Amino acid sequence: MAERRDRPQTRQRVDPTRRVAWEVLRAVEEQDAYVNLLLPGLLRENAITGRDAAFTTELTHGTIRRSRTYDAVLDRLAPKGIDAPVRDVLRLGVHQLLAMRVPSHAAVSTSVDLTRAVIGHRPASFVNAVLRKVAAADLDTWVSRVAPPYDDDPVGHLAVVHAHPRWVVEAFRDALGDAAPEELAALLAADNAPPRVTLVARPGLAEPEDLEGLEGEAGEWSPYAFRLAGGDPGAVPAVREGRIGVQDEGSQLVAIAAASFAVDGADEHWLDLCAGPGGKAALLGAIAGGRDAHVLANEVTPHRAELVRSAVRLLDHVDVSVEDGRTLETGTAYDRVVVDAPCTGLGALRRRPEARWRRQQSDLDDLTVLQRDLLNHAVDLARPGGVVTYATCSPHRRETREVVEAVLAARDDVELVDATSVLAGVPHLERSEPYVQLWPHLHGTDAMFVAALRRTR
Repeated sequence: MAERRDRPQTRQRVDPTRRVAWEVLRAVEEQDAYVNLLLPGLLRENAITGRDAAFTTELTHGTIRRSRTYDAVLDRLAPKGIDAPVRDVLRLGVHQLLAMRVPSHAAVSTSVDLTRAVIGHRPASFVNAVLRKVAAADLDTWVSRVAPPYDDDPVGHLAVVHAHPRWVVEAFRDALGDAAPEELAALLAADNAPPRVTLVARPGLAEPEDLEGLEGEAGEWSPYAFRLAGGDPGAVPAVREGRIGVQDEGSQLVAIAAASFAVDGADEHWLDLCAGPGGKAALLGAIAGGRDAHVLANEVTPHRAELVRSAVRLLDHVDVSVEDGRTLETGTAYDRVVVDAPCTGLGALRRRPEARWRRQQSDLDDLTVLQRDLLNHAVDLARPGGVVTYATCSPHRRETREVVEAVLAARDDVELVDATSVLAGVPHLERSEPYVQLWPHLHGTDAMFVAALRRTR
């Protein structure tokens, strides 16, 4: 009888929204899965739509973002340890209790039901007891109990309060420079706010009427941006057709800047050296189409190159190649080269909840070598008078300024261009001049970095 009681119940006996969230958490932990790739398929497979889909998305993303803060609470209540599958049930329950508008009784009872369905009966009473204790206080109270005092350890305090690894908090503090301490907290808080879906109406492909009837408003900085108030962008016909894409406004600004720097002489040959997954290549290609310019979109990884081909499928003046950007040779000297280099992705933590816990500070050692090599070869591929745009979705100084400065120091045929000069309508850029540094808390975008170099001979 005991074996029968411990056997998980059938799939139909538990709320599918919470079960899907738990399955994603387990896949992230056990298989290094990516939430943005896994969750949409599970929602479709379980016919979860509308409000239920929004609930599942917030439950999944929010729990993963704040998982280490919740772990500090759980470890205080259960110091002898918690099995990983049970911990994920508890994390989901804690998020509902402390960060979502879910009544306490519902958060506890559905967590108990989920435990019985996916693990068995034995841990159910433990889950019930722990979550009832969690429900006895709010998030601020729990954080005050588990975080080190700010005056003793400001970085450690913020790391717990805002659920970021300590090394990331330190990197952000360094990147912000002499900003007030309150701004660091504002940045970390912005990383925990779910980002709105932003569309890009690709020039020459999309028409104003393609956006009619959609709830939202125009973007603040990009003339091609539209911020959706909600809903599934895949339901927009122009998105399915490829005339409109889903692209963060910061990413759009990288492409806009790259297409806007003055070049000496002809402006016919453009190169996107690291084009995957294709958003910037598609916007660059759409802009280039209005100038009779040709774009080569290069990507080293075959499956990401296929994503690029899909993104640019309507642009017959864009070709896709699959080569290592450090060794690419085409026989063409390019007027414009864009290097959106592989990086830690620390600038997009709000949309990639698992990334903050998966990335390690040691990853920077290999990445910065790769970034320098890519930027150096990009300069080789540019013609004299041409401009190279270097971008990362990270504000970390080792991936941004230090990479650019290393290449400048090693060459005598390149000069730095003020990247802020082509984005005059975007505020707060004087703080990072001559580089562009966007921020979630200031611009509502990913923390994109942009530098520009002109080849002189």
